[in-house]
Amino acid sequence: MGKVIHRADSRGEARIDWLHSFHSFSFASYFNRERMNFGTLRVVNDDTIAPGMGFDTHPHDNMEIITIPLTGTLQHWDNMGHGELIRAGEIQVMSAGTGLTHSEFNASRTEPVTLLQIWVLPKTLDVKPRYDQKAFDTSKRRGAFQLVVSPDGQDGSLAINQEAWFSLAELEADQNIDYQIRHKGNGAYLFVIEGEVRHENDMLDSGPRLLSRRSNSGRGLTEHLREFRRPNSCRRTRQDRVRQAGVVEDPTGPL
Repeated sequence: MGKVIHRADSRGEARIDWLHSFHSFSFASYFNRERMNFGTLRVVNDDTIAPGMGFDTHPHDNMEIITIPLTGTLQHWDNMGHGELIRAGEIQVMSAGTGLTHSEFNASRTEPVTLLQIWVLPKTLDVKPRYDQKAFDTSKRRGAFQLVVSPDGQDGSLAINQEAWFSLAELEADQNIDYQIRHKGNGAYLFVIEGEVRHENDMLDSGPRLLSRRSNSGRGLTEHLREFRRPNSCRRTRQDRVRQAGVVEDPTGPL
């Protein structure tokens, strides 16, 4: 396995009057043939939405959509009858399946909202659309990886239609933790949200900065997170806490 690091300033960027977005993978007007996906992980967008603004009603189909607010609150509506507020500390998942429409707006009129919008290609096409949302006890990710998304909802996580696992962690200065791959042949993608971590001899800092590897299958990563096949150490080097450093584990073989 080789290792590939992509820094935050190498991501695609889009800015309009109400939205500032960084794209880890090719998205919208940003296209990079070398940064299309990491296995089934297709989109990782790091968005800041202005007060009272957002995405008008639009369609999706055959995609697993995971939304992780980092600060602030999102207002969600969809054609399945959900009208929900999604706050920092909560996670939303949707299986678009045969098709759905939804909108997302910053619920505040005074403060921006920041979030990660993540798309994963589904395991099974044309499933019945589904929505779920959960507030997690963030104390359980201090010094450990907290599982928040999985194929079957294990350990209180949210289920998606793919063999993929999402975990979040908060680390104190000079703290080490290991990540153990859950499914043989999977890769893992690490996203540093705040602070600095060290993986082996490589320093990754917030922005976020990204680390990826190539698996023996030859499928490459594109940005943000890292792949490991065995436990590896993430180490904080500054005094403040790393908030929600995330690992996405998913199949990395041919799609």
